[in-house]
Amino acid sequence: MSIITTVNRNLGDILVQAGLITPEQLENALALQKEKGGEVGQVLVEQNLITAQELASLTGLQWNIPYIDVTQQRIQPEAMKLIPEEMARKYNVVPLEIADGALVVAMEQPWNIETIGDLTMQARMTIRPMLAVAADVQEAINLNYKVSSELEEQLSHISLTTAAQAKMDERVSSDVIAQAPIVRSVSLIVGQAVKDRASDIHIEPHEDKLRIRYRIDGILHDAMSLPMSIHLPLTSRLKIMAGMNIADRRRPQDGQFSLKVEGKEVDIRVASSDTVQGETIVLRILDKSFALFELEQLGFSLGTLERYRQVLNSPFGMILLSGPTGSGKTTTLYASVNQLNHNERNIMTIEDPVEYRFNNITQIQVNPRAGITFASGLRALMRLDPDVILVGEIRDSETARIAVQAALTGHMVLSSIHANDAVGVLFRLIDLGVEPFLVSSALVGVVAQRMVRRVCPHCRQLTPASEEEQIIYEREMAEKRTEFYTGAGCNTCANTGYHGRSAVLELMVMSEQLRHLVMSDARADIIRNKAIEEGMVPAWRDGMLKVKEGTTTPYELLRNVYSIT
Repeated sequence: MSIITTVNRNLGDILVQAGLITPEQLENALALQKEKGGEVGQVLVEQNLITAQELASLTGLQWNIPYIDVTQQRIQPEAMKLIPEEMARKYNVVPLEIADGALVVAMEQPWNIETIGDLTMQARMTIRPMLAVAADVQEAINLNYKVSSELEEQLSHISLTTAAQAKMDERVSSDVIAQAPIVRSVSLIVGQAVKDRASDIHIEPHEDKLRIRYRIDGILHDAMSLPMSIHLPLTSRLKIMAGMNIADRRRPQDGQFSLKVEGKEVDIRVASSDTVQGETIVLRILDKSFALFELEQLGFSLGTLERYRQVLNSPFGMILLSGPTGSGKTTTLYASVNQLNHNERNIMTIEDPVEYRFNNITQIQVNPRAGITFASGLRALMRLDPDVILVGEIRDSETARIAVQAALTGHMVLSSIHANDAVGVLFRLIDLGVEPFLVSSALVGVVAQRMVRRVCPHCRQLTPASEEEQIIYEREMAEKRTEFYTGAGCNTCANTGYHGRSAVLELMVMSEQLRHLVMSDARADIIRNKAIEEGMVPAWRDGMLKVKEGTTTPYELLRNVYSIT
């Protein structure tokens, strides 16, 4: 690509000279621009002839202004403090760093003199503008501007006398709970969690502070620390929103509410429990986009995915998923159900709780007070002519026996169960009182899974490995390696080095040989070796293959997956 620095050069000519588009494509784009308006560069992006990054890079050459990829940058907190969030959103700019006495700012329109003038007055220093993709700037604003300062301002409006009195009396009056600052504070805490891709919010009282933590990609991170005087008004507000009893602070409670965050409805599940320091509350953020994952997005290798699809195509039988809490079992179950034909099959579920709601699927919520348990609900489903039954979890003997009977009477049953690995599921069912011959007859496949964090694709780089990491890799993969991909930390991953998660799993497909071993009361290691011989890739090896391809790190594998040798 030739380097062009002439400011007055037409952007279309630059794109043609750079070889990104042809003269004919430029003519068509100019015709569309004349018809619909807008800029020719944006027309070319909408036609997928060039990317937004290529457009920004060459626009920078046209104006002789450097282009910067905001997603690759570490943003200095000191720089963020110089430009308030309201101004950053107004002009779609994000401050990056302070260098040589100037504030480096990524901008959508760095040639706008009025904007630079306003930023100069606000920051009281020279502005060094850099050109960036508008969407990347917007994302950087969402990720980096935290709510702490605004939250402190909102909480300062709450009467300290009222809060102190509430703490002394262990009750909060309705007027305090309804105060605008408390309402706004809840919105800020939840809104920041959604921006940070958090799955849970932990509100934990301590002796001298109220600790707020977010669980992001399976790991808890400190988000903010608030004064203890706000504890009772805040928890009471959350309990009212979730339909819980605010007067009862001793017994565990749960509830649910919805909140609009950045224009979209977010479902929040709330659970509370009393502790020695006061009532703690955990909010589970239910993002419906997670429930719409395809199987290809979950972490299945190509070979394992093909075998799992064959298992799903079975006309009847039972498919079980195992793993600890938070290992993605529900997500995999939902993705599996989504693969089935909804029009030709009656798909019904019994769940506790119903986290995500689907069209064309009948879902039942467990309700012990109404006499609806997994066992009774499953027994009721059997009378409603289902083709596919999803049972949220097999927890007891009665549920296990009914699920097995359903699988043996022409139904496809999908469920989850707690076990350490795929083979362990067999023995867990037997422990629950299901006869070995019924287990071997009903089961068609078992998936055991764990979740590992993905290395951020924007900042990943080869890093020297520790001696332990080298040893475990060489032992499993029979090759020596001294470097692995890790994330350096960037704007996209909030400097964690990880972005998103992937499943590490093993799939055991029940064959005639495996069924015979189960009925003959064979040891777990014999069954496991036979499953591996027939094509099962153990979870530990599946994880190592993901380390090899740079998806995750040895540290993540050691933290989440057991090595069974």
